[in-house]
Amino acid sequence: MRRRFWIGIAAVTVIALGSIAAAIAIYINDRDDAEAMQRGEAMRAAHQMEAVAGLSVDQLNSAAAFIRAEDDLSRHEFQVYGRSLVSQGALAGTAFIPRVPDSKRAQFEASHGIPIKERTGVLSFAPSKSRPVYFPITYVASELQQPRRAFGYDLGQDPERAPFLARARDRGVAISTPVTPLLIGGRGINVYRAVYRDGAPTATQEERRRALIGFSAGSFRLGDLAAAATGAVADDVELQMRVAGSTVFGPRGTLEDGATMPLRVANRSWLLTVKDPGGPDLGLPLAVAILGVSLAALLASLIVSWSRGERMRELERQASQDALTGLGNRRRFEEDLAATMARSRRDGTTGALLMLDLDRFKQVNDVHGHPAGDQLIKEVAETLRKRTRASDSLARLGGDEFAVILPRCSRGEAQIAAEAIAGEIREHHPQDGLDPVTVSIGVAMFGEDPQTSAATVVADADAAMYAAKDEGRDAVRVFEQPPRDRNGSGHP
Repeated sequence: MRRRFWIGIAAVTVIALGSIAAAIAIYINDRDDAEAMQRGEAMRAAHQMEAVAGLSVDQLNSAAAFIRAEDDLSRHEFQVYGRSLVSQGALAGTAFIPRVPDSKRAQFEASHGIPIKERTGVLSFAPSKSRPVYFPITYVASELQQPRRAFGYDLGQDPERAPFLARARDRGVAISTPVTPLLIGGRGINVYRAVYRDGAPTATQEERRRALIGFSAGSFRLGDLAAAATGAVADDVELQMRVAGSTVFGPRGTLEDGATMPLRVANRSWLLTVKDPGGPDLGLPLAVAILGVSLAALLASLIVSWSRGERMRELERQASQDALTGLGNRRRFEEDLAATMARSRRDGTTGALLMLDLDRFKQVNDVHGHPAGDQLIKEVAETLRKRTRASDSLARLGGDEFAVILPRCSRGEAQIAAEAIAGEIREHHPQDGLDPVTVSIGVAMFGEDPQTSAATVVADADAAMYAAKDEGRDAVRVFEQPPRDRNGSGHP
């Protein structure tokens, strides 16, 4: 029973752990699918943003080539061309930034309407020994007195932009600034593309510096760049853009479990993070885990209940079984005899009780010891099992005394059965080399008189057994009912 119990507990454990493992596997698979989908969204958003920004940067390169070819581009001509650049890509503003030597400053101011006098809040182009070259753009300051006039802003004097103008001039490629306040309003980046004099050599840095005539510039607002990315993902997806370790768009901090993709705008690298709030579905894994654990719990309760029942039956068996031989004990014998006599009265049949006692068994214990005596008792019990029917009841009443209940048996059949048992024991050779033993058997019938009690039948069988011993042992005696007088009492 104990082995079956632990096998059952092992099965319960396997079922519970298996269901949990299956739930975890399903969750991991769903999570991997969700992560793959999120990576796909991040890739699409990054490619979309990179493509839109790259298209605009290419347009600035085309503008630089156009300006170089035109050589002398008027402000009106560039405004027409610049509007086409703004309308086609993510550019929020464009400008041509000329290189103006100080010697030509007055001529440039006169032709562009830029005043020499410095105004409050406006950087002028006053002559300076330390600044022989200017990179001006013009704008209208609406807060100034009428009539409005265009004022100049020298990017070469701006510490946030001048270094990137120099890089664009020296490298000959499009250069992006960090995120910064834009002159057109809002926050974003500027991209500068150097324009060189048509036909001038530009193979070396020094040649590029001498050939520089200005810059084609573009302004990208962060919102426009983000719009290019968000257009490729679902509405409920969170999006964050980071550059140089700082968040420039989207929620602050780190988007946990988000998918991050790198992208480039001009020469600068960005990180685009996309987080899908949906995540993996816990419904199916949780259902599998609950179902498996519930099944394991149900099976465990059944095993515990079965084990308790088995234990109770084992205790009952031990309480009614002889520990040495496995036959019924005296308690079981009394229950079986009462039940067999009740059936006999109900069916109108007869049966017999055989009381057996081994002859001179005390000598076996005294000479050979109790272990040899116990072994002999077990061999006699096995002999009784072989010489009786499956419907017969066997019991060891204690010591060397046994009982056999024979239901549905006549007097003659009972005597024949008793003689066969006595002969089998007589001819048996004990395993320990002991001399063969004999047995005295007393037989008492029941069912002939419905009023006979179980105690009377036992007493009658005992009387017959002792009569067999008194007459020389190794014998079978059948109890004979003495004749009764007129009052119903037997003669002595």
